[in-house]
Amino acid sequence: MKAVTILGSTGSIGVSTLDVLSRHRDKFSVYALTANGSVEAMLAQCLEHQPQVAVMLDAQAADTLSQRLRENNCLTQVLAGESALEEVAGSDQTDYVVAAIVGAAGLLPTLAAARAGKRILLANKEALVMSGALFMHEVQQNKATLLPVDSEHNAIWQCMPLGSEHQYDFSDKGVRRIILTASGGPFRDADLASLDEVTPEQAVAHPNWSMGQKISVDSATMMNKGLEVIEAHWLFGLPSDKIEVILHRQSIIHSMVDYDDGSVLAQMGNPDMRTPIANTLAWPQRIDSGVAPLDLVAAGRLDFATADFTRFPCLRLAYQALEAGGTSTAILNAANEVAVAAFLQRQIRFTDIARLIEQVLQTLPAKPADSLEQILADDAAARHLARELVC
Repeated sequence: MKAVTILGSTGSIGVSTLDVLSRHRDKFSVYALTANGSVEAMLAQCLEHQPQVAVMLDAQAADTLSQRLRENNCLTQVLAGESALEEVAGSDQTDYVVAAIVGAAGLLPTLAAARAGKRILLANKEALVMSGALFMHEVQQNKATLLPVDSEHNAIWQCMPLGSEHQYDFSDKGVRRIILTASGGPFRDADLASLDEVTPEQAVAHPNWSMGQKISVDSATMMNKGLEVIEAHWLFGLPSDKIEVILHRQSIIHSMVDYDDGSVLAQMGNPDMRTPIANTLAWPQRIDSGVAPLDLVAAGRLDFATADFTRFPCLRLAYQALEAGGTSTAILNAANEVAVAAFLQRQIRFTDIARLIEQVLQTLPAKPADSLEQILADDAAARHLARELVC
């Protein structure tokens, strides 16, 4: 029986993880669930899954949850704050940590899990985007097991040659390139001139996947794919010129690996995050995820197209930040988080997201990303500048 902690249990990845876990109660138990301030959602999860600990980032939400749990005779202990997130992520009582907190807020607890040598099911891109070298050093130094949950990286990982449990460098394994597939989001066929008038409601209406608001906007701008390029660089030890992005509107092929001998291996499946979640929970075995079998005849066809930097300037900015190195990727991520939040609040236009990010990158000089303090300092500086530009 493996004990699981879910960082970000009320989000889409967290909910999907709990669905998979509920199908295999003989194999997994829930040690801790965490959320920001969603009391009702966390209450329901605690009553159903009976975790030992629930963590709310917001202290008032934690007090409310504690009272509601007592009223329902639930013995789950409630903790509050960022330090509590790190505490449960590194606890001796948990085996697996699902890192599903969206954004930079997930960095420190995911680092705590790495330092404690846990099996980390990584759905938080920002841990690698912000601090790739530091994070991978902690993983390898502490013999943590890092398994990617993002559907694209999970697909690549499944198609990579088998190596050590702690092997994250495939540069000498005959890999010619990684091919990340992208649906293209809701505006892949839209007239470019119409993008200035895109509303938040249109941007979050993803054609293939059910996701939270922030990641849905990132998918619409293709910044999500840009962050995945950066993540793939750190996960698989390949330079940016060996990581290619192509559009694949059906989201059936989740990504591919092209080998020197001409072989191209692809991982396929219905677009449902429970597949990579089940894969990383059970690895090296396979378990039922609840996902319907893929019907290729019903799918009918698979289409591919070039990812155009003119239509998707955020993808270009991500490649540029990766190539620049240092804290450039942390600055990129911070500016993007502020820009997306401003767009969702109707403070800027959809097309202003990329413009704002580029202005922040051009204004702030990148520093060597050799300490967590420097990374967090540049993250804060980028957020401050981005907010000033919004105003």
